[in-house]
Amino acid sequence: MIIKDIFLRRVLDSRGNPTVEADITTGSSFGRAAAPAGASTGTHEAQAWPEGGVAAAIELARQDLVPQLLGLSAEEQVQVDTLLHEVDGTANFSHIGGNMAVAVSLATARAAAASQGIPLYRYVAGMGPYELPAPMGNVLGGGAHAVGGTDIQEFLVTSFDDDVSRAIEANAAVHRAVGAALREHFPDTALGKGDEGAWVAPLENVAALELVVEAARRVSEETGVDIRPGMDLAASEFYHNGKYVYKDRSLTPEEQVNFVASLIEDYDLYSVEDPLDQDDFESWAALTAKTKALVIGDDLYVTNVERLQKGLELGATNAILIKPNQIGTLTDTLNTVALAREAGLATVISHRSGETNDDAIAHLGVAFGCHAIKTGTVGGERIAKLNELVRIAGELT
Repeated sequence: MIIKDIFLRRVLDSRGNPTVEADITTGSSFGRAAAPAGASTGTHEAQAWPEGGVAAAIELARQDLVPQLLGLSAEEQVQVDTLLHEVDGTANFSHIGGNMAVAVSLATARAAAASQGIPLYRYVAGMGPYELPAPMGNVLGGGAHAVGGTDIQEFLVTSFDDDVSRAIEANAAVHRAVGAALREHFPDTALGKGDEGAWVAPLENVAALELVVEAARRVSEETGVDIRPGMDLAASEFYHNGKYVYKDRSLTPEEQVNFVASLIEDYDLYSVEDPLDQDDFESWAALTAKTKALVIGDDLYVTNVERLQKGLELGATNAILIKPNQIGTLTDTLNTVALAREAGLATVISHRSGETNDDAIAHLGVAFGCHAIKTGTVGGERIAKLNELVRIAGELT
Protein backbone atom coordinates (compact mmCIF):
# COMPACT_ATOMS: atom_id res chain seq x y z
CA MET A 1 0.00 0.00 0.00
CA ILE A 2 2.99 2.34 0.32
CA ILE A 3 3.09 5.04 -2.36
CA LYS A 4 6.24 4.35 -4.39
CA ASP A 5 5.84 6.71 -7.31
CA ILE A 6 3.71 9.68 -8.41
CA PHE A 7 3.66 10.85 -12.01
CA LEU A 8 1.87 14.02 -13.11
CA ARG A 9 1.15 14.79 -16.76
CA ARG A 10 -0.63 17.40 -18.85
CA VAL A 11 -3.67 16.09 -20.73
CA LEU A 12 -6.55 17.83 -22.50
CA ASP A 13 -10.09 18.28 -21.26
CA SER A 14 -13.13 18.21 -23.53
CA ARG A 15 -12.76 21.90 -24.38
CA GLY A 16 -9.19 21.29 -25.53
CA ASN A 17 -7.72 23.04 -22.51
CA PRO A 18 -4.82 21.51 -20.56
CA THR A 19 -5.49 19.81 -17.25
CA VAL A 20 -3.62 17.38 -15.03
CA GLU A 21 -3.70 13.61 -14.74
CA ALA A 22 -2.09 11.89 -11.76
CA ASP A 23 -0.71 8.34 -11.58
CA ILE A 24 -0.14 6.80 -8.15
CA THR A 25 1.88 3.58 -7.94
CA THR A 26 2.17 1.51 -4.77
CA GLY A 27 4.04 -1.71 -4.17
CA SER A 28 1.04 -3.71 -5.39
CA SER A 29 -1.33 -1.40 -7.27
CA PHE A 30 -1.90 1.60 -9.50
CA GLY A 31 -4.41 4.45 -9.54
CA ARG A 32 -5.09 7.20 -12.06
CA ALA A 33 -7.33 10.27 -11.99
CA ALA A 34 -7.74 13.38 -14.13
CA ALA A 35 -9.18 16.72 -13.07
CA PRO A 36 -12.10 18.40 -14.88
CA ALA A 37 -12.67 22.17 -15.16
CA GLY A 38 -15.76 24.33 -14.88
CA ALA A 39 -16.76 27.35 -16.96
CA SER A 40 -19.57 28.60 -14.72
CA THR A 41 -17.61 28.50 -11.47
CA GLY A 42 -18.66 29.56 -8.00
CA THR A 43 -16.78 32.45 -6.40
CA HIS A 44 -16.18 30.37 -3.28
CA GLU A 45 -14.90 27.16 -4.83
CA ALA A 46 -11.28 26.02 -4.77
CA GLN A 47 -9.01 27.87 -7.17
CA ALA A 48 -8.45 25.53 -10.10
CA TRP A 49 -4.84 26.49 -10.81
CA PRO A 50 -2.15 28.67 -9.28
CA GLU A 51 -0.78 31.66 -11.16
CA GLY A 52 0.99 30.15 -14.14
CA GLY A 53 -1.69 27.53 -14.80
CA VAL A 54 -1.24 23.79 -15.25
CA ALA A 55 2.51 23.92 -15.87
CA ALA A 56 3.09 25.86 -12.66
CA ALA A 57 0.83 23.51 -10.71
CA ILE A 58 2.76 20.45 -11.90
CA GLU A 59 6.13 22.02 -11.12
CA LEU A 60 5.00 23.15 -7.65
CA ALA A 61 3.53 19.73 -6.90
CA ARG A 62 6.70 17.95 -7.99
CA GLN A 63 8.78 20.16 -5.73
CA ASP A 64 6.54 20.63 -2.68
CA LEU A 65 4.03 17.77 -2.66
CA VAL A 66 5.37 14.60 -4.25
CA PRO A 67 8.39 14.15 -1.93
CA GLN A 68 6.11 14.28 1.12
CA LEU A 69 3.55 11.85 -0.31
CA LEU A 70 6.09 9.17 -1.16
CA GLY A 71 6.21 6.59 1.61
CA LEU A 72 2.66 7.21 2.85
CA SER A 73 0.05 4.47 2.65
CA ALA A 74 -2.56 4.88 -0.07
CA GLU A 75 -5.07 3.48 2.39
CA GLU A 76 -4.61 6.50 4.65
CA GLN A 77 -6.88 8.77 2.61
CA VAL A 78 -7.42 11.28 5.39
CA GLN A 79 -3.67 11.56 5.98
CA VAL A 80 -3.01 12.08 2.27
CA ASP A 81 -5.75 14.69 1.95
CA THR A 82 -4.59 16.47 5.11
CA LEU A 83 -1.11 16.65 3.64
CA LEU A 84 -2.52 18.17 0.46
CA HIS A 85 -3.99 20.98 2.56
CA GLU A 86 -0.81 21.42 4.60
CA VAL A 87 1.48 21.59 1.57
CA ASP A 88 -0.83 24.03 -0.17
CA GLY A 89 -1.17 26.22 2.92
CA THR A 90 -4.09 28.32 1.66
CA ALA A 91 -7.83 28.24 2.29
CA ASN A 92 -8.73 27.59 -1.35
CA PHE A 93 -5.83 25.58 -2.84
CA SER A 94 -4.45 28.66 -4.57
CA HIS A 95 -0.84 27.43 -4.15
CA ILE A 96 -0.95 24.04 -5.90
CA GLY A 97 -4.46 24.32 -7.37
CA GLY A 98 -7.68 22.52 -6.49
CA ASN A 99 -7.49 20.51 -9.70
CA MET A 100 -4.06 19.21 -8.77
CA ALA A 101 -5.34 18.31 -5.32
CA VAL A 102 -8.40 16.44 -6.59
CA ALA A 103 -6.40 14.48 -9.18
CA VAL A 104 -3.90 13.30 -6.56
CA SER A 105 -6.61 12.60 -3.98
CA LEU A 106 -8.75 10.48 -6.30
CA ALA A 107 -5.76 8.69 -7.82
CA THR A 108 -4.74 7.70 -4.28
CA ALA A 109 -8.20 6.29 -3.60
CA ARG A 110 -8.12 4.36 -6.87
CA ALA A 111 -4.72 2.88 -5.98
CA ALA A 112 -6.00 1.82 -2.58
CA ALA A 113 -9.10 0.22 -4.13
CA ALA A 114 -6.96 -1.59 -6.71
CA SER A 115 -4.70 -2.96 -4.01
CA GLN A 116 -7.74 -4.58 -2.41
CA GLY A 117 -9.01 -5.85 -5.76
CA ILE A 118 -12.30 -3.94 -5.49
CA PRO A 119 -13.89 -1.13 -7.52
CA LEU A 120 -13.71 2.44 -6.26
CA TYR A 121 -17.36 2.60 -5.16
CA ARG A 122 -16.90 -0.41 -2.86
CA TYR A 123 -13.70 1.04 -1.43
CA VAL A 124 -15.36 4.39 -0.65
CA ALA A 125 -18.65 3.00 0.67
CA GLY A 126 -17.34 -0.12 2.40
CA MET A 127 -20.17 -2.64 2.75
CA GLY A 128 -22.69 -0.20 1.33
CA PRO A 129 -25.60 0.06 0.89
CA TYR A 130 -25.00 1.03 -2.73
CA GLU A 131 -27.57 3.10 -4.59
CA LEU A 132 -27.71 3.80 -8.32
CA PRO A 133 -28.28 7.51 -9.00
CA ALA A 134 -30.75 8.54 -11.68
CA PRO A 135 -29.12 9.99 -14.83
CA MET A 136 -29.57 13.74 -15.23
CA GLY A 137 -28.54 15.30 -18.52
CA ASN A 138 -28.34 18.68 -20.23
CA VAL A 139 -30.21 18.64 -23.56
CA LEU A 140 -30.52 22.34 -24.47
CA GLY A 141 -28.87 25.46 -23.16
CA GLY A 142 -26.63 28.46 -23.31
CA GLY A 143 -25.18 30.67 -20.61
CA ALA A 144 -21.46 30.19 -19.97
CA HIS A 145 -21.58 26.84 -21.80
CA ALA A 146 -22.57 28.11 -25.24
CA VAL A 147 -22.53 31.30 -27.30
CA GLY A 148 -25.83 32.41 -28.81
CA GLY A 149 -28.10 30.25 -26.67
CA THR A 150 -30.50 30.98 -23.85
CA ASP A 151 -29.73 33.07 -20.75
CA ILE A 152 -30.55 29.98 -18.70
CA GLN A 153 -27.53 27.70 -18.78
CA GLU A 154 -29.11 24.26 -18.93
CA PHE A 155 -32.46 22.66 -19.63
CA LEU A 156 -32.20 19.18 -18.14
CA VAL A 157 -34.01 15.89 -17.98
CA THR A 158 -33.75 13.28 -15.23
CA SER A 159 -34.98 9.77 -16.02
CA PHE A 160 -36.13 7.19 -13.50
CA ASP A 161 -36.40 3.50 -14.32
CA ASP A 162 -35.54 0.22 -12.60
CA ASP A 163 -33.17 -0.42 -15.52
CA VAL A 164 -30.51 2.29 -15.47
CA SER A 165 -29.64 1.56 -19.11
CA ARG A 166 -33.21 2.38 -20.13
CA ALA A 167 -33.07 5.60 -18.13
CA ILE A 168 -29.78 6.64 -19.76
CA GLU A 169 -31.13 5.81 -23.22
CA ALA A 170 -34.29 7.80 -22.50
CA ASN A 171 -32.23 10.92 -21.77
CA ALA A 172 -30.36 10.42 -25.05
CA ALA A 173 -33.71 10.01 -26.84
CA VAL A 174 -34.88 13.36 -25.43
CA HIS A 175 -31.66 14.93 -26.72
CA ARG A 176 -32.43 13.54 -30.20
CA ALA A 177 -36.03 14.73 -29.97
CA VAL A 178 -34.93 18.22 -29.01
CA GLY A 179 -32.55 18.28 -31.99
CA ALA A 180 -35.34 17.19 -34.32
CA ALA A 181 -37.69 19.85 -32.96
CA LEU A 182 -35.04 22.55 -33.37
CA ARG A 183 -34.40 21.55 -36.99
CA GLU A 184 -38.13 21.85 -37.58
CA HIS A 185 -38.25 25.31 -35.95
CA PHE A 186 -35.07 26.57 -37.61
CA PRO A 187 -34.76 24.74 -40.96
CA ASP A 188 -32.29 27.28 -42.37
CA THR A 189 -30.23 27.88 -39.23
CA ALA A 190 -27.00 26.12 -38.37
CA LEU A 191 -27.51 24.47 -34.99
CA GLY A 192 -24.62 23.83 -32.64
CA LYS A 193 -23.87 22.16 -29.34
CA GLY A 194 -22.38 23.60 -26.18
CA ASP A 195 -19.57 22.39 -23.94
CA GLU A 196 -21.64 19.52 -22.57
CA GLY A 197 -23.13 18.40 -25.87
CA ALA A 198 -26.48 20.13 -25.33
CA TRP A 199 -28.16 21.80 -28.29
CA VAL A 200 -27.80 25.55 -28.75
CA ALA A 201 -30.43 27.61 -30.57
CA PRO A 202 -31.62 31.24 -30.69
CA LEU A 203 -34.61 30.63 -28.44
CA GLU A 204 -36.16 32.71 -25.68
CA ASN A 205 -35.89 31.04 -22.26
CA VAL A 206 -39.52 30.02 -21.76
CA ALA A 207 -39.83 28.84 -25.38
CA ALA A 208 -36.76 26.65 -24.83
CA LEU A 209 -38.26 25.22 -21.68
CA GLU A 210 -41.53 24.44 -23.44
CA LEU A 211 -39.68 22.65 -26.24
CA VAL A 212 -37.76 20.45 -23.77
CA VAL A 213 -40.84 19.70 -21.67
CA GLU A 214 -42.74 18.59 -24.77
CA ALA A 215 -39.85 16.43 -25.99
CA ALA A 216 -39.56 14.79 -22.57
CA ARG A 217 -43.32 14.13 -22.50
CA ARG A 218 -43.31 12.45 -25.91
CA VAL A 219 -40.26 10.28 -25.19
CA SER A 220 -41.71 9.29 -21.82
CA GLU A 221 -44.94 8.16 -23.49
CA GLU A 222 -43.01 6.23 -26.13
CA THR A 223 -40.61 4.48 -23.76
CA GLY A 224 -42.56 4.17 -20.52
CA VAL A 225 -39.64 5.76 -18.67
CA ASP A 226 -40.44 8.45 -16.08
CA ILE A 227 -38.68 11.55 -17.47
CA ARG A 228 -38.77 14.77 -15.50
CA PRO A 229 -37.61 18.20 -16.75
CA GLY A 230 -35.49 20.68 -14.84
CA MET A 231 -33.22 23.70 -15.21
CA ASP A 232 -29.81 24.92 -14.15
CA LEU A 233 -30.12 28.69 -14.33
CA ALA A 234 -26.55 29.51 -13.18
CA ALA A 235 -28.17 32.76 -12.04
CA SER A 236 -25.00 34.27 -10.57
CA GLU A 237 -23.73 34.58 -14.14
CA PHE A 238 -26.42 37.15 -15.02
CA TYR A 239 -26.91 38.78 -11.62
CA HIS A 240 -25.65 42.37 -11.89
CA ASN A 241 -26.11 45.36 -9.57
CA GLY A 242 -28.85 43.70 -7.57
CA LYS A 243 -30.88 42.43 -10.55
CA TYR A 244 -31.19 39.33 -12.68
CA VAL A 245 -30.57 40.65 -16.18
CA TYR A 246 -32.15 38.55 -18.92
CA LYS A 247 -32.19 39.53 -22.59
CA ASP A 248 -35.86 40.52 -22.32
CA ARG A 249 -36.25 41.61 -18.70
CA SER A 250 -34.53 42.53 -15.44
CA LEU A 251 -35.85 41.12 -12.18
CA THR A 252 -35.32 41.99 -8.54
CA PRO A 253 -34.47 39.07 -6.21
CA GLU A 254 -38.09 38.86 -5.09
CA GLU A 255 -39.31 38.89 -8.69
CA GLN A 256 -36.74 36.20 -9.57
CA VAL A 257 -38.05 33.98 -6.77
CA ASN A 258 -41.60 34.39 -8.05
CA PHE A 259 -40.54 33.87 -11.69
CA VAL A 260 -38.74 30.61 -10.94
CA ALA A 261 -41.59 29.43 -8.68
CA SER A 262 -44.07 30.07 -11.50
CA LEU A 263 -41.95 28.08 -13.97
CA ILE A 264 -41.79 25.16 -11.52
CA GLU A 265 -45.57 25.19 -11.13
CA ASP A 266 -46.52 25.84 -14.75
CA TYR A 267 -44.17 23.21 -16.22
CA ASP A 268 -44.10 20.72 -13.34
CA LEU A 269 -40.33 21.01 -13.03
CA TYR A 270 -38.55 18.36 -11.04
CA SER A 271 -35.48 20.42 -10.20
CA VAL A 272 -34.00 23.91 -10.38
CA GLU A 273 -30.28 24.41 -9.84
CA ASP A 274 -28.65 27.74 -8.98
CA PRO A 275 -31.86 29.75 -9.52
CA LEU A 276 -30.49 32.66 -7.46
CA ASP A 277 -27.21 34.42 -6.73
CA GLN A 278 -24.58 32.44 -4.85
CA ASP A 279 -24.57 34.76 -1.83
CA ASP A 280 -28.30 35.48 -1.45
CA PHE A 281 -29.16 32.71 1.03
CA GLU A 282 -32.38 34.44 2.10
CA SER A 283 -33.87 34.45 -1.40
CA TRP A 284 -32.94 30.79 -1.79
CA ALA A 285 -34.86 30.03 1.40
CA ALA A 286 -37.86 31.97 0.11
CA LEU A 287 -37.96 29.88 -3.06
CA THR A 288 -37.44 26.57 -1.25
CA ALA A 289 -40.38 27.39 1.03
CA LYS A 290 -42.60 27.82 -2.04
CA THR A 291 -42.01 24.48 -3.76
CA LYS A 292 -41.58 20.73 -3.41
CA ALA A 293 -39.26 20.60 -6.42
CA LEU A 294 -35.57 19.98 -5.83
CA VAL A 295 -33.86 23.32 -5.25
CA ILE A 296 -30.22 22.43 -5.84
CA GLY A 297 -27.35 24.53 -4.52
CA ASP A 298 -24.18 24.43 -6.64
CA ASP A 299 -22.44 27.82 -6.66
CA LEU A 300 -24.23 28.45 -3.37
CA TYR A 301 -22.40 25.61 -1.59
CA VAL A 302 -19.41 24.66 -3.79
CA THR A 303 -19.29 21.30 -1.94
CA ASN A 304 -18.10 23.21 1.15
CA VAL A 305 -19.16 22.10 4.65
CA GLU A 306 -19.14 25.61 6.09
CA ARG A 307 -21.33 27.07 3.35
CA LEU A 308 -23.64 24.04 3.54
CA GLN A 309 -23.98 24.53 7.30
CA LYS A 310 -25.07 28.14 6.74
CA GLY A 311 -27.58 26.98 4.15
CA LEU A 312 -29.00 24.39 6.52
CA GLU A 313 -29.43 26.96 9.27
CA LEU A 314 -31.41 29.21 6.91
CA GLY A 315 -33.36 26.45 5.14
CA ALA A 316 -31.87 27.63 1.86
CA THR A 317 -32.29 24.44 -0.20
CA ASN A 318 -33.47 20.85 -0.12
CA ALA A 319 -30.68 19.52 -2.37
CA ILE A 320 -26.97 20.01 -3.08
CA LEU A 321 -24.74 19.46 -6.10
CA ILE A 322 -21.51 17.60 -5.35
CA LYS A 323 -18.36 18.35 -7.38
CA PRO A 324 -15.12 17.01 -5.87
CA ASN A 325 -12.88 19.51 -7.67
CA GLN A 326 -14.82 22.40 -6.10
CA ILE A 327 -13.38 21.48 -2.71
CA GLY A 328 -10.18 19.64 -3.71
CA THR A 329 -10.11 16.29 -1.89
CA LEU A 330 -12.12 13.13 -1.48
CA THR A 331 -12.16 13.56 2.31
CA ASP A 332 -13.65 17.07 2.09
CA THR A 333 -16.22 15.79 -0.41
CA LEU A 334 -17.18 12.93 1.91
CA ASN A 335 -17.62 15.34 4.82
CA THR A 336 -19.97 17.53 2.81
CA VAL A 337 -22.00 14.56 1.59
CA ALA A 338 -22.29 13.20 5.14
CA LEU A 339 -23.62 16.52 6.45
CA ALA A 340 -26.09 16.83 3.58
CA ARG A 341 -27.42 13.31 4.06
CA GLU A 342 -27.70 13.77 7.82
CA ALA A 343 -29.80 16.88 7.18
CA GLY A 344 -32.03 15.07 4.67
CA LEU A 345 -30.86 16.93 1.58
CA ALA A 346 -30.85 15.15 -1.78
CA THR A 347 -27.36 14.89 -3.24
CA VAL A 348 -26.54 15.10 -6.96
CA ILE A 349 -23.01 14.15 -8.05
CA SER A 350 -21.90 16.22 -11.02
CA HIS A 351 -19.48 16.50 -13.91
CA ARG A 352 -17.96 19.82 -15.04
CA SER A 353 -18.37 21.46 -18.43
CA GLY A 354 -14.71 20.79 -19.26
CA GLU A 355 -14.42 17.03 -18.71
CA THR A 356 -12.10 14.09 -19.25
CA ASN A 357 -12.84 10.40 -19.70
CA ASP A 358 -12.26 9.83 -15.98
CA ASP A 359 -15.30 7.96 -14.65
CA ALA A 360 -14.77 8.46 -10.90
CA ILE A 361 -18.03 10.35 -10.37
CA ALA A 362 -20.03 7.28 -11.44
CA HIS A 363 -18.38 5.36 -8.59
CA LEU A 364 -18.76 8.22 -6.13
CA GLY A 365 -22.43 8.68 -7.03
CA VAL A 366 -23.08 5.04 -6.12
CA ALA A 367 -20.88 5.15 -3.01
CA PHE A 368 -22.50 8.34 -1.72
CA GLY A 369 -26.03 7.07 -2.39
CA CYS A 370 -26.68 10.10 -4.59
CA HIS A 371 -30.20 10.81 -5.78
CA ALA A 372 -28.95 11.64 -9.28
CA ILE A 373 -25.79 11.90 -11.37
CA LYS A 374 -25.45 14.90 -13.65
CA THR A 375 -23.26 13.95 -16.60
CA GLY A 376 -24.75 15.34 -19.78
CA THR A 377 -26.43 13.00 -22.27
CA VAL A 378 -24.01 12.73 -25.20
CA GLY A 379 -20.28 13.10 -25.91
CA GLY A 380 -17.50 10.64 -25.19
CA GLU A 381 -16.40 12.23 -21.93
CA ARG A 382 -20.04 12.20 -20.70
CA ILE A 383 -20.78 8.70 -21.98
CA ALA A 384 -17.68 7.44 -20.12
CA LYS A 385 -19.47 8.12 -16.83
CA LEU A 386 -22.80 6.73 -17.98
CA ASN A 387 -21.35 3.52 -19.38
CA GLU A 388 -19.43 2.98 -16.15
CA LEU A 389 -22.71 3.40 -14.26
CA VAL A 390 -24.20 0.64 -16.42
CA ARG A 391 -21.23 -1.61 -15.58
CA ILE A 392 -21.66 -0.93 -11.87
CA ALA A 393 -25.36 -1.68 -12.14
CA GLY A 394 -24.47 -5.04 -13.68
CA GLU A 395 -22.22 -5.83 -10.71
CA LEU A 396 -24.95 -4.98 -8.24
CA THR A 397 -27.67 -7.15 -9.81
